[in-house]
Amino acid sequence: MAEIELKGATLSFGSGALLDGVDMVIAQGERVGLLGRNGAGKTSLMRVLSGAQELDEGEVVRRPGLVMARLEQDVPVGAKGTVGELVRAVLDKSGLDDWEIDKRLERELDRFELDEDARVDELSAGMKRRALLARALVVEPHLLILDEPTNHLELEAIAKLEEVLLRRRGALLFVTHDRAFLRRIATRILDLDRGHLTSYECDYATYLERKSANLAAEAKAQAEFDKHLAKEEVWIRQGVLARRTRNMGRVRTLRALRNERAERRDVVGVAKGKIVEADRSGQLVLRGKNVTFSYGDTSIVRGLNFELMRGDRVGIVGPNGAGKSTLISLLLQELKPTEGEVYEGTKLSVARFDQLHNSLNPNRSVAENVAGAADMIDVGGKSRHVISYLSDFLFTPDQARGGITKLSGGERNRLQLAAILAKPCNLLVLDEPTNDLDLETLELLEEMLADYQGTLLLVSHDREFLENVVTSVLANEGPGEWREYFGGYDDWQRDLQARTANAKAAAQAKSGKAGSNPNASKSSGGASSAAKGNPSNATATAQSSAPKARKITFTEAHELKGLPDAIEKLDAKKEALLARMATPDYYKSPQDKQTRDRNELADLEEDLERKMARWELLESLTR
Repeated sequence: MAEIELKGATLSFGSGALLDGVDMVIAQGERVGLLGRNGAGKTSLMRVLSGAQELDEGEVVRRPGLVMARLEQDVPVGAKGTVGELVRAVLDKSGLDDWEIDKRLERELDRFELDEDARVDELSAGMKRRALLARALVVEPHLLILDEPTNHLELEAIAKLEEVLLRRRGALLFVTHDRAFLRRIATRILDLDRGHLTSYECDYATYLERKSANLAAEAKAQAEFDKHLAKEEVWIRQGVLARRTRNMGRVRTLRALRNERAERRDVVGVAKGKIVEADRSGQLVLRGKNVTFSYGDTSIVRGLNFELMRGDRVGIVGPNGAGKSTLISLLLQELKPTEGEVYEGTKLSVARFDQLHNSLNPNRSVAENVAGAADMIDVGGKSRHVISYLSDFLFTPDQARGGITKLSGGERNRLQLAAILAKPCNLLVLDEPTNDLDLETLELLEEMLADYQGTLLLVSHDREFLENVVTSVLANEGPGEWREYFGGYDDWQRDLQARTANAKAAAQAKSGKAGSNPNASKSSGGASSAAKGNPSNATATAQSSAPKARKITFTEAHELKGLPDAIEKLDAKKEALLARMATPDYYKSPQDKQTRDRNELADLEEDLERKMARWELLESLTR
């Protein structure tokens, strides 16, 4: 059953329709990823569906009784009151009993680890994002619309959101730049391109292949069209005799071809650019020795020893509020540590990307934010007109001369990248550069960083971006505690999981030792008495009375032998179920079947976790 449908939807703002006679259906249980370039109209489409934007033409058909909730792309600036009041407000007119409202409120606050009494205007951007997600989910919508839901969220919160969305029964439409999130969540892709909406009944990887093939076919057809048009233009410009006897039907055809070419909307170009590198820095870029810093009673960094060498690419990760941006300010000596020292290497030229766009001046035009009052800009030793330079980052001349207040979040990110990439640097500091970027620009940034020979400090919650760019990870592991892991994101996760498993096994082994001797206290007392009565036997008595590690029993050894096969079978069953749920036509299956599949998936995951824990425990007893 369709939850919502668009019929002949048309919407325009200025030149070029954002929606040009679009038809679309979202069915129950679907999880649809909406993709398109910055400015293509994704947010406008979501506003239309939610009722916040009227169409120029066409209609929106919603199922009777449909409950919708929408998470906007930008975190609201003027939100007041407490988190509890913000979330509860959407339920006040729901007609639910007070106990049901309290239950839902408690569930969502607990799910996103929110303090009910915290002031919204005092929260970080990430915590505000969590509060807004809680507000969207608390109404239990049939259709949930999310615009860049992972923006400002830390990795743990993103993983939790993924689990919540995978277990939901309702339909989902979302826009994201997070490719890992898109791959895991989407069961279908909608591509918004030049006013047209194309549905791809497949996963993200297959979408990329099909989209590329479609663009290649389009380019071929347009090339043939242009060749035919050029031939007809030559014919119409022939001499006087030819014009006297020209075929008027052919003339009318030529006019139609000209009109068709004039109305064609070519593919939006891909941003291009290159990081302008300064002279090489010294071998040592930055060194922190016993760096400590706190805000009041909150420890941000405690006893950090860290070296950044030329060519290093370090990703800084941690939960919201852990102090990632503060750590960067300490390393760049913008803040002075309360204890310890930070040493700077020689010949450093620093370029910094700020996630809050504080480096952009809202009172200046786009061009002035890059080149000041000048018309020309020096880029890599070559003089270029600022309008031409900005065209590399997909800004039209009108946009370049206009103010930045009209730019979307992704366009502001592109502008800030254009500004910092024009300046030579050998230490590049990027604080959440991927927020709101379209996927093409994100991939361009990855390519530029791959070619960059300088040193990189990167703060990001984008797992795939981290994996593709960094060579080590500096992770927050508690208040003030930072630990460096060598390798990319996946290496960090494997290392972290191994450490967690080892710590868990050690704790279980220790617990097993303590529980294996119920008379430990009594034996200890006996040892003390023996020592007093006969000092020469004190050591032997203490050794004999000490608790001994429990040995694995025959039954447990037999169980341990069969656990790997059992775990492998469960894992294969889970993967087969996930593959079936990811098929393009799965959303068309009956709702009760989808519910059974989700329940079965939850049972499989729980059984797997239980068997893994049992395997770890029995393994520890064999050591």
